[in-house]
Amino acid sequence: MASNKNLKYKIFLILGLLGFSVWLSFPLNKKIKLGLDLSGGMHLILRVDTSKLKDADRNDAVERAVEIVRNRIDQFGVTEPVIQRQSSDQIVIQLPGVTDSQRAKELLGRTALLEFKLVKDDTVALEEAASGKIPEGFEYIKDEDNKPILLSKTASLTGDAVNNALVGMDQYGLPSVKLEFNDKGIDVFAKLTGEHINERLAIVLDGKVHSAPVIRSKIDSGEAEITRGGGFGPEEANDLRIVLRSGALPAPMIIEEERTIGALLGADSIRSGVKASLIGTASVFAFMLIYYFLSGFIACIALAFNFLIILAYMAYFGAALTLPGIAGIVLTLGMAVDANVLINERIREELKIGKSLYAAITNGYSKAFSAIFDSNVTTLIAAFFLFQFGTGPIRGFALTLTVGLLASMFTAIFVTRTIFETLLSNRNFKNLPMLKIMGETKLDFIGKRKIFYALSCILIAVGLWSFFSKGKEAYGIDFSGGKIQEFSFTQPVSLDQMRRVLKDAGIAEASIQQFKEDPKIVLIRTSADSSEALADKLKEGFKDNPFNILRVEMVGPVVGKELSKKAVWALVLSLLGILAYVASRFKHFNFGIAGVIALFHDILVTVGVLALTGKQIDLLIVTALLTIAGYSINDTIVIYDRVRENMRAMRKLNLAEIINLSVNQMLSRTILTSGVTLFMVIALFFWGGEVLHNFAFTLLVGFVSGVYSTVYIASPLVLAWSKKR
Repeated sequence: MASNKNLKYKIFLILGLLGFSVWLSFPLNKKIKLGLDLSGGMHLILRVDTSKLKDADRNDAVERAVEIVRNRIDQFGVTEPVIQRQSSDQIVIQLPGVTDSQRAKELLGRTALLEFKLVKDDTVALEEAASGKIPEGFEYIKDEDNKPILLSKTASLTGDAVNNALVGMDQYGLPSVKLEFNDKGIDVFAKLTGEHINERLAIVLDGKVHSAPVIRSKIDSGEAEITRGGGFGPEEANDLRIVLRSGALPAPMIIEEERTIGALLGADSIRSGVKASLIGTASVFAFMLIYYFLSGFIACIALAFNFLIILAYMAYFGAALTLPGIAGIVLTLGMAVDANVLINERIREELKIGKSLYAAITNGYSKAFSAIFDSNVTTLIAAFFLFQFGTGPIRGFALTLTVGLLASMFTAIFVTRTIFETLLSNRNFKNLPMLKIMGETKLDFIGKRKIFYALSCILIAVGLWSFFSKGKEAYGIDFSGGKIQEFSFTQPVSLDQMRRVLKDAGIAEASIQQFKEDPKIVLIRTSADSSEALADKLKEGFKDNPFNILRVEMVGPVVGKELSKKAVWALVLSLLGILAYVASRFKHFNFGIAGVIALFHDILVTVGVLALTGKQIDLLIVTALLTIAGYSINDTIVIYDRVRENMRAMRKLNLAEIINLSVNQMLSRTILTSGVTLFMVIALFFWGGEVLHNFAFTLLVGFVSGVYSTVYIASPLVLAWSKKR
C-alpha cells in the first residue's frame, strides 16, 4: 500500500475535490439548469418566406431551413431543443433555458447569404451613380464606413465555397471571423484574386458590406477574413461564425409568434420521478450495506461522490438536466456499482484462498482493474461517437455519460482504495466480512448454446415482424409527426389532470404544454390518428371547464432526416469502435464480433418486445436503447476478462472448457451487478409515473436481455470463430 506521505496527499486531493464539488453544486436550484422537459422555455413560430421561389422549390426550401436552424441551435449551445415543421411554410421551435431571446431570434432569423463581389473604383462612374446614372451590372450602396461604392450585382464567390468559419483577431487585435474555403473555393478564390490585383473585393453578408479590401496579390492559401471598423463584439463574432458554418437559409424567415411555455412534465410527474429515484438509490445503498457490510459502506461513499461530481460538472459548465441526461446518470451509477462489486468480489476470492487482508485488497484492486478499465473504455468509445455525430438529446446523453464514467473510475478505483489504505493503517482493522448468496455453478452453457441461439432468433424474428408490420404506428410523434392543437380553457388546467384524461381516452402518446403567460392555454401534440377525436374527449373530461379551439396544425417529426442520419452514423461508428478496441485488447476479432452481436441482440430483442406490447418508439425510448447498449457491452467485457485470465492460467483446457468455467465463475457476479442496477429501474417502473413508465420498461427488458446475452450469446459466440486449443 501507499506510504503515509502519499496517503496524506491522496486524502487531501479527495477532500479538496469533494469540497469543490459541493461548492459548485449547491444550491442546485440556482446552479443547475433544467431542460425543456423539466422547466419549459422559449417558444417561437418562424415562417419561411418562399414567395419568391418557384413552386417546385418551396417544399425543399422549408426542409433545408429546418436542418439549418437545427444546426445553428446545436452550435448555439441549446440543450434538448424541439424543432418541427408546421403546415407548409412554418417551423415550430422550443428552446429551454434561453434567457437572451433577442440574440436567439437574430441568430435564427439571419439569412447568412455570404457573397464576394468586385467593387468598381471609378470616380466618374461613382459621381454619375450618385445622380442616378448607375452602370449596368452594378448597384450603388454604402460600405462599412458609410461611404458610397459601386458593387457588382453578380457574386464572384458565395458561402457555398466556405468550409469552416472561426473567430479570430484582425491586425488591430479586434475580433474578426476567419473563413476557410473548401477545395473548389480555394481554386476559384485564387483565380479571382490573381485576375483582379489592385482592385477591391467586397465581403457582403445579407446585402451588407462588411469590408472591401484591395487585392494586393494572388491569394491561394484558401483563407479570407471578415472584419468591421471598430471590431465585432465577442458574442457577435461567435454568432456570425455559427450562421456561416451552418450555411445560408434558402429563403428569409419571419418570426410570427414568440411565447414562453411550461415544462413537458407536470408537477406530479416530476415528483414521481424524484420519488422513484430516491427509492431506487436507497435500495442500492441498502443492498450494498447489507451484503458487503464495511465494503458496502465504502462503495456507497464512492457512489455518492460520483453523483456529486456529475452535479458539479453540470453546474460548472451550465449543462441542462433532462430526462435523457437522467438516463446517462442511471447508466453511470449502474456501472459504478458494477465496479465496486467487481472489486469486492475479487477481494473475497483472495481472502478465500488464504491471502492476508492487506494482500487481498491489493490483489483485488489489481485483478479487477482490467475488467473495469475495458468496460468503461468501450462505453466511452460509444459515448464519443454519439457526441461527435449525434445531435440534440443524443449529445446530451453522451456528455452526461462521459462525465459519469470518468467520475465512476475515479471514485471506484482511487477513492475507495484510499479509504481502504487509511483503514489498513489501523492495526485493529483485521476482518472484512461479506455475505454470499450464490456459490459457483457448474452448468454446461456451451453444450446448450444452439438451443439458446434458436430461442433468440425466434424471439427477434417475431418481435421484428411485429415492429415492421405496424409501419408508421411503431413510431411516436417524435419520428412520425402528427397534429398540434391549441386549446383555451375557461379555467387553468393541471398538466397531470390533462394527462389522466387523455390516458382514459386512450391517447397516451401525447405531448402536453402550457403557456406561462396564460396557463389557461394548452398545447397538445398527438399522432394524426389519435388527434381526430381529441376535442370530444376533452369535452367529456372537462365538462365544467369549457374551451375554445385556437388552432389545429399538422407538424413534422422532431427527428428530421438529418438527425436520423446522424444518429445512425453515431451508432454504426460506436459499434465499429467497440469492435476494434475489444479485438485489440483480447488479441482476437472473435471477441469483438461476439460482443457487438450480443449488443445488437439486446437492442433487437428490446425493440421487438416494445412492438409486441404496443409501445411506440420516441426519443426517450431511443435514449433507453443507447443506455442498454452501453450496459450490455459492460457486462460482456467482465466475462471476457475472466476468459482472458483463465486462458493464461489454464493452458491444458480447451477454449470451450475455459469459456464454460469462466461463465460459471462469473455467473453470480453478472446476476448480482445487473440485479443491483435493476433496483433503480424497477423503482422508476413502479413509482416513476406515467411519463417514465415506458422508459423504465425499456430498460427493464434490455437489462434482463443483457444478462441473458452475456451468458448464452456473447460467450458461446467466441467459440464459433475460434479453433479449440
